[in-house]
Amino acid sequence: MSIAVNTTPATTSTIGALIRTGVVATAAASVSTVAVAAAGHAAGVSLDVAGAPIPVSGFGVLTAVFSLIGVVIAALLARFARRPRRAFVRLTVALTVLSLVPDVIVAAGPATKALLMFTHLVAAAIVIPAVARRLAA
Repeated sequence: MSIAVNTTPATTSTIGALIRTGVVATAAASVSTVAVAAAGHAAGVSLDVAGAPIPVSGFGVLTAVFSLIGVVIAALLARFARRPRRAFVRLTVALTVLSLVPDVIVAAGPATKALLMFTHLVAAAIVIPAVARRLAA
């Protein structure tokens, strides 16, 4: 995948709006993944991975970290890519798929693996469309 250089870079206000939207989407995704993990745990799904428990709050923290990395990627694409929305969606969908690989191979039960993968998909379903809407087509 090649990314052509944008000849009309995004303005500072456009980047600011993108970042604000990304931060709000990140917060929503973090709260959502914590809720999903808590609901799964309450329903009896183990949060133990390789014998160590994942704290429910850890889902929110990791969601925030990786979502904010996605927002930075979006800002860079808004500045430098010819078609930032298309590049962002393609890249983040590919990264989301790749993020599922560790969940598949981790030493955990099937229900735990499914819960882990579901939290990735929940976060992606919230952040990717929100941020993509702020990018030029």
